[in-house]
Amino acid sequence: MLSPIIATAVTITYALLGLAILLTLWRLWKGPATVDRVLALDTLGINIIAVILLIGLALGTRLYLEAALILAMAGFIGTVALGKYLLGGDIIE
Repeated sequence: MLSPIIATAVTITYALLGLAILLTLWRLWKGPATVDRVLALDTLGINIIAVILLIGLALGTRLYLEAALILAMAGFIGTVALGKYLLGGDIIE
C-alpha cells in the first residue's frame, strides 16, 4: 500500500506522462524528417517504459520491472537498427 503522498505523486506523474506521450505522438505524426520520427519512436518507447514502471510501483510488484527492462533492450536495438539503416541502407553487413 502506497502512502498518500506517494499515491498523489504517482497520479500526477501518470498525467504528465500522458501529456508527454500525446506530444510525442504529435511529433511522430508531423515530424518533418525521418530522423525526427525515429527519435519520436525512441522517446515514445521511453515514455511507455516509464508508465510500465509506474504501474509496477503502484501495484507493488517486480514483474513490471522485468517487462520494462525487456522493452528497453528491444527499443535500444530497434533504434540502433533504424539509425544504421538510415545512414547506410544495410542493417546486417
